[in-house]
Amino acid sequence: MTLGVVILIALGGALAFEGFVWAVFPAQMRRAYEQSLKMADDKSLHITGLMCVAIGVVLMGIAVKISG
Repeated sequence: MTLGVVILIALGGALAFEGFVWAVFPAQMRRAYEQSLKMADDKSLHITGLMCVAIGVVLMGIAVKISG
C-alpha cells in the first residue's frame, strides 16, 4: 500500500466520520462549534488542534502497523 493510498483512505475516513456525525447529531455539532468559537484565546484552539493532530497520527500509525 503506497503512502498516497493511505492518505486517501485517511482523508476519506475523516470526511465520512465528520459527515456521519453531522447527519446524526446536527444540533450537538452546531453547539460544539459555537462553543469552540467562543473560546477566549487562540492558544486553546491551537492546543486542541495539535492534540487532534497527534491523536490522528498515532491512530494512523497503529492502523499501518496492524495492516502489516
